[in-house]
Amino acid sequence: MSSMSGGIEVDICVIGAGSGGLSVAAGASQLGASVALVERRLMGGDCLNFGCVPSKALLAAGKSAHNIAGAARFGITSAAPGIDQKAVRQHVRDVIAAIAPHDSIERFRALGVNVILGAARFTGPREIQVDGQTIRARRFVVATGSSPVVPAIPGLDGVPYLTNETLFEYDQPMAHLIVIGGGPIGVEMSQAHRRLGVAVTLIEKTRLLPKDDPELTQVVHDRLVSEGVEVMTGIGVEGVAAEGSGAAVQLDNGASVSGSHLLVATGRKANVEGLNLEAAGIDYGRRGIAVDARLRSSNKKIFAIGDVAGGLQFTHVAGHHAGIVIRNALFRLPAKAKKPANVPWVTYTDPELAHVGLNEEQARAQAGKINILRFPFAENDRAQAERDTDGLIKIITAKGGKILGVSMVGPHAGDLIQPWVLALEKDLKIGAMAGMIWPYPTFGEVGHRAAGSYFMPKLFTDRTRAIVKFLAKFG
Repeated sequence: MSSMSGGIEVDICVIGAGSGGLSVAAGASQLGASVALVERRLMGGDCLNFGCVPSKALLAAGKSAHNIAGAARFGITSAAPGIDQKAVRQHVRDVIAAIAPHDSIERFRALGVNVILGAARFTGPREIQVDGQTIRARRFVVATGSSPVVPAIPGLDGVPYLTNETLFEYDQPMAHLIVIGGGPIGVEMSQAHRRLGVAVTLIEKTRLLPKDDPELTQVVHDRLVSEGVEVMTGIGVEGVAAEGSGAAVQLDNGASVSGSHLLVATGRKANVEGLNLEAAGIDYGRRGIAVDARLRSSNKKIFAIGDVAGGLQFTHVAGHHAGIVIRNALFRLPAKAKKPANVPWVTYTDPELAHVGLNEEQARAQAGKINILRFPFAENDRAQAERDTDGLIKIITAKGGKILGVSMVGPHAGDLIQPWVLALEKDLKIGAMAGMIWPYPTFGEVGHRAAGSYFMPKLFTDRTRAIVKFLAKFG
C-alpha cells in the first residue's frame, strides 16, 4: 500500500463491508495484496445488522415460545409463555454483538486492511473519492449490497413504518403488526411476531413466497394460518392513513385493516445511488450493476459482487462471488460464478422451505418429460418421534435419473437440502442418492425414501416377480 500526494494507492479497493466485501478484503490481504476497504455505515453490512443474523435470532426466540406453548403434545404441561419484548430484542442485539468482532474494523486493520469510513464516489475509471480523500487501485470491487424497497403507496410517507433496517431495534410492545409483502422477510417476521404474542396481518398481492413451489409454500401458508396469522393473499394495497398512533391500510377489495404497527417488506433494490458509476464507465440498471460470468462490470478493472450485481440476493452467493473475484483479480484466472440453478436458498419459517435447481415449470420447459418424486415427513420415523410432521420433499428428475431440482418444506429443510446441492453440483443421478446409506432415524431419510421410489415402478413388476420365482427353482 502506498500513499500518493493527498491520496492512497492499493492493489484492490473494496467498496462495502458486508459479507462479500469483507471476504474479498480478508482474502486478498492475507494473500499479500494491499487492500483498502470503504464502508459508509456499519461493518458487517445488512446480513449482520439488519438481515440474516437478527432475523434468525428473533425466529429462534419465537420458536422457543412456541415450544413452551405446545409442550402438551409430549405429555409435558404447557403454558402461555411470558414474553418481554425488551429482553427479546436484547437477545437479538447480543447475538449480533457476539458475531460482530469477526467483522470489526479492529480485526480487519489487524489483517493489514486499510479501513476507511465514508461514502465512496467514483471520479474516474480507476479512482474514487471518500470525504475528499482520493483512492486509486488496480482493481475495484463494488460490494455495496441492497436495501429495502419502499413502494409508492399513497399516504405511506405520512405514517410511521418499519423495514428490516429498523425492525430489530424496535423494542416497544406491539399490539397488531400489519406486514405488507409475502416474500421471505415478510413471512418469517409474521411468524416470529405472532409466536411472540403479537397479532399479525400479512398482506400479499400475489401468493406467499412466489419464487418457490406453490405445492410447498401452501404448507407454510397453512401453518401461519393455524398459528393465528391473518393471511390475505391476492389482495393489493391502495393506500395507508394514520389511525390514532397506528395505521389503517386500505385494500383494493374495498376493505381496510387497522393495526398498531406497519412493516413494509416489499423487496430490495441494489445500492448504486451516489457511487457516480458513470464516471468509471460502469453499466447498471434497475437491478444493479451488469456483470459478466467473471463478475466484471463493463469496466473490466471493476468487479461487482453480491446483491449489487443484480442476481440472487443471498449472503452465501456474496461469499461465493468473493472467491471468484479473488481468483480473477489476484491470480488472473478466468474463474466464473456458478449458474443460478445450482445455488440453494432457504426461507427460515417453521417448517423451513429450501430449494436448489430447477422448479417444476422450468424443468418441464427444459427437459419435456420429467418424473416427480415425493415423500412426506409424516412417514418419517424421526419426524413422528419429534411430533414435527408437516411437509414433504419433492425431487424432479429427467430421463436416466438426472436430478434437475429439489424442493422441500419441513423441519431442518435448510440443512437437509445440502446433499442435494452437492448432487446437482457433481451431476449425480438419482441412483447415487438412493444407494447411499442414510443414518436412522434422521429427517434426511425423506430424501432417501423419495430417491428410492424412482426405482419402484421398474422393480415391483410381474416380470421381476417371475424372475424371482424362476431363480427360486434352482435352490
